[in-house]
Amino acid sequence: MKSESGQPAREVIKTVDDRGTLYIVATPIGNLEDLSPRAVKVLSEVAVIAAEDTRHSGRLLQHLGVNKPLLALHDHNERGRVQSILERLSEGSDVALISDAGTPLISDPGYVLVREARNEGIRVSPIPGPCALIAGLSAAGLPTDRFLFVGFLPAKRAGRRSVLEELRKDAATLVFYESPHRILDTVADIAEVLGPQREVVLGREITKTFETFYSGEAAEVLGELTGDPHGNRGEFVVMVRGAEKAGSGLMAGEVDVDRLLKLLMVEMPLKKAAKIASELTGLGKNELYQRALEFKDS
Repeated sequence: MKSESGQPAREVIKTVDDRGTLYIVATPIGNLEDLSPRAVKVLSEVAVIAAEDTRHSGRLLQHLGVNKPLLALHDHNERGRVQSILERLSEGSDVALISDAGTPLISDPGYVLVREARNEGIRVSPIPGPCALIAGLSAAGLPTDRFLFVGFLPAKRAGRRSVLEELRKDAATLVFYESPHRILDTVADIAEVLGPQREVVLGREITKTFETFYSGEAAEVLGELTGDPHGNRGEFVVMVRGAEKAGSGLMAGEVDVDRLLKLLMVEMPLKKAAKIASELTGLGKNELYQRALEFKDS
């Protein structure tokens, strides 16, 4: 066969990549019925499953009736295990990556493996499913058009408060994961650093039998959590409304907000002054309260 130029056409041979696929499989965060049929199918067909905790994942696979080799891959050994997994993939074996719960890489191991697999040109395919971050946001009643996932805050108070201070003026909804033994301290720091009136929603044990949501101003949520005998048990998703947008010398219509706040502060408590200023200007009372505090301190 000849080309239009009259020269013999080159034969094009299409090669198929016979290397394996790395599947990123989301697993339940509580309710086992949330595992998708596609996820079960993939876990049943891969050659090996890389798991954050093989004992934990082994119980899940036993429940599913899936009998596949398990390989431990966690924060402490991920870099050392990547090469052996890449070799399996290069030889044509499919591999599934799972974490203890939810979607891998979301505050869980797997970044190094996925990064290196993609660098090698190996196919990486997500099998979507449960994620505590998204599940919590979907039920929180907070703005979701823009949110910032921070993962776990620092364990020590000074570090935690430093991160919160950096986020204090961010307008995005803030989302954190938190463990039960630090939840009270974390909410207390949120109330102190971001303000006692900042709106907070806590999702505890999402999708599990004792799923609970606490919502309200930070100080109120802290009180509710402290009064609940189960308030420091289970895993938490902490969601915080972003900062209200207000600037120095900001004008709302014909009203000078700073001057209005200063006048009201002379006659009444800060919280009430912020509330009235909010009603008069349409600006957020939380941000106005913070501004009133700054005026008082100065």
